[in-house]
Amino acid sequence: MHQIYSQISGWGKYVPDNVVTNFDLEKMVDTSHDWVVQRTGIEERRIATKNETTGTMAVAASQKALSVAGLTAADLDLIIVATSSPDYFVPAVSSTVQAALGANCPAFTVMTGCTGFVYALVTGHQFIATGAFKRVLVVGVELISRFIDWNDRNTCVLFGDGAGAVVLTPSLTPRGVLGFDLGSNGELGHNLILEGGGCANPFSQEVLDTGKHYLQMNGREVFKFATRILPQSTAKVLQHANLNLNDIDMLIPHQANARIIELAIKYLGIDPAKVFVNVNKYGNTSAASIPIALVEALEQGRIKADDKVALVSFGAGLTWASAVVQWGVAAPSLNGRETNAAILQEETAVV
Repeated sequence: MHQIYSQISGWGKYVPDNVVTNFDLEKMVDTSHDWVVQRTGIEERRIATKNETTGTMAVAASQKALSVAGLTAADLDLIIVATSSPDYFVPAVSSTVQAALGANCPAFTVMTGCTGFVYALVTGHQFIATGAFKRVLVVGVELISRFIDWNDRNTCVLFGDGAGAVVLTPSLTPRGVLGFDLGSNGELGHNLILEGGGCANPFSQEVLDTGKHYLQMNGREVFKFATRILPQSTAKVLQHANLNLNDIDMLIPHQANARIIELAIKYLGIDPAKVFVNVNKYGNTSAASIPIALVEALEQGRIKADDKVALVSFGAGLTWASAVVQWGVAAPSLNGRETNAAILQEETAVV
C-alpha cells in the first residue's frame, strides 16, 4: 500500500479592485499614513464593493485555482471554505460556493479566524492521505470590512478583503503537507471578538447602540500572543516534519502586522529574504491572508519545484495553525492542461 500525499496542483487569488489607502483613512478618522505604517507596515488595503460578497470572492479565486490545475468544478470531490465572515449564518457559504461553481460534491466551512486556511488545508490533506477523496478545493476568504467600525481608528486601519484558493490532488512522492501544528487557547478568546448577533447576545437595538456588531480587539494582548506563538509554532511544525529552519526555502506568516513578522524573524534567526511579506498592500485579510500571499509568491517566481514552504498563522480563538508544504508542481508558468497531465499520471498509480 503506497503512502499518499496531497500536493497543491492549482492556486488562485482574488482581491477587490477598490483600493483604500492610509491617506483615504486620514479623511475618515484621526490617523495618519505615517502612524499606520510605523505601527503595522500597512499602506493600503482592498475593500469589497457592495456587489461583492464572501461567496463571490471565493468563487473567483476558486475558478482560477481550478484553471491552473486543469480541472473543472465537476471534478471536485470536496470543497472546504475557511472564513469568519460568511454571506449568511445559514446556509453555509461553502454550499453557496459549491452551487455557484457548479460542483456536485460535499462542502463545509471552517471557522477559526485568521488560522482558518491552514486548518482547512490540513483537513483537506487528511481526506486525500486516507484515500477518501482525490480532488479537494480549499478556500480562505474574508470580507471583514463589513464587520469593522470605520470610526474606530484602532481596527479600521488593519483589515482588508480578499480570497485565495488551492486545489489538492494525490501524489505518491513527498509533496504537499509534510507536517502541521494546530492549537487553541480559548481562555484568551475575548481579546478578539464580535460579541453581537450570536445566540449568546442576539441582534437587538442594544447591540446596535453599543457597537457589539463590530469586531473588537485588544491589540496589545493579541500582539503579545502573536509574537510568542508564531516562532513557537514554527519550531514545532518543523519538528513534526523532521526538518530544521535551514531546510525551509520560504516562510509565509499570517499577514497581520509587519512588526509581528519582524520580531518573529529576529527570534527565529531566519534570513529575511526567505520570508514573504505583502501586508503593506492588503492589510490583514484574516483567513485569506496566507493563500493570497502564497499565490503572490508563486506569481513572483519565489517558489520553485521541491521547495519547502512553511505557512504559519495565528488568530481569533485565540488559535494558531502551521504547516510545512513541499512544492510539487514543476513551475507556476505551466498552463493548467500541462500541469494536470503530470498530476493525472500520478493519480492513476494511487490505489
